Amino acid sequence: MSDSNKLHLFEGYGVELEYMLVGSENLAVLPVADQVLQAQAGVLVNEVEVGPLCWSNELVLHVIELKTNGPAATLQGLAEHFQQGVTQVNRHLSVLGGQMLPGGMHPWMNPLKETRLWPHGDNSIYAAYNRIFGCQGHGWSNLQSTHINLPFQGDEEFARLHAAIRLVLPLLPALAASSPVVEGRYTGLLDNRLRAYQQNQRKIQAITGTFIPEAVFSRQAYQQTVLEPIYQAIAPYDEDGLLQHEWLNSRGAIARFERNTIEIRLLDVQECPEADLVIIELICAVLKNLVEERWCSLAEQQSWSEAVLAKWLLAAIGDGERARIDDADYLSLFDFAGKRATMGELWQHLAGALRPELVGTPGLPLDVILNQGPLARRLIKAMGSSPTRKNLGETYGQLSNCLASGEMYHG
Repeated sequence: MSDSNKLHLFEGYGVELEYMLVGSENLAVLPVADQVLQAQAGVLVNEVEVGPLCWSNELVLHVIELKTNGPAATLQGLAEHFQQGVTQVNRHLSVLGGQMLPGGMHPWMNPLKETRLWPHGDNSIYAAYNRIFGCQGHGWSNLQSTHINLPFQGDEEFARLHAAIRLVLPLLPALAASSPVVEGRYTGLLDNRLRAYQQNQRKIQAITGTFIPEAVFSRQAYQQTVLEPIYQAIAPYDEDGLLQHEWLNSRGAIARFERNTIEIRLLDVQECPEADLVIIELICAVLKNLVEERWCSLAEQQSWSEAVLAKWLLAAIGDGERARIDDADYLSLFDFAGKRATMGELWQHLAGALRPELVGTPGLPLDVILNQGPLARRLIKAMGSSPTRKNLGETYGQLSNCLASGEMYHG
């Protein structure tokens, strides 16, 4: 989204999808992202442009990221572009005996034994993170996410977008949780990726806060309230100042004033790009209606504390679409008339109201998610609460096939 500095609200969309690389025969972690990028670019690179997308490395060698090559003017057609990217990456991986695996976490990876950090070029930032936090855990090397980048211009647009995003963040795992299994075991949570992400920098709690950004609505207030405390907290561990940047902030949504965007980070990656994009379309439609004050005023939106919103986010991390909201004032922000609802019921309400506004083809993919639950719920339905290694292999093999063919997983 480096070209987003002149874009106003909802004039551009940056989408990033991260995928695990695994062996075709055994689905074991396969650390070959550097070889894939080199095969595509002809030389060893961190990033390569491939038509409307970029492919890039991440912290570890077994993850590759596909992202829009700059801000896209519309979400329409992006699912097809990403699916083509998946096909191209899988083509390179097939030569290496591998394929891509969707879902927020690899179901039996042992990060202490299998993590290999990106070793090429100037990896000083990765090395600094590893020195301070130790990047061998699930919260660093086993968490594949979908990011949404949305532009704004000036404090007024930032205030509107930030207020809307804060309200929606607690509801996102109810749509996108896809990580129910850790080291071969169902933990009882639907979104273990977010639980691991919450804990990966607990040594310096200011970096993540409560996951919900503070109620600040100007660049100056954000700098003083969010960023400066983070920079001060990291300083004793970061003598060279490598990490004193906006991207150090690890809340569920972070302001990137250097490019005038807010990046939403709470979505687990789904079974295929079409699923990711239909979720993104619905989220953006909700945000747009909040920004336009269709259901409630800006003042009402700005009044909610991060502590209250964080409580509901924790509930969604655990129980996804079945998490309950017993607060009529919060529900009314979304034009929901009842006094209580599950998050699934709230999304059903929003999807029904906004379906005509969705620019893609929201039919079947969205219906699967709304009627059968997020991917994590469908995975547990298929495997049961005590999956064997055989169950895991068969289920996640089917999931990998869904990514390759661009199909929804029904469980």
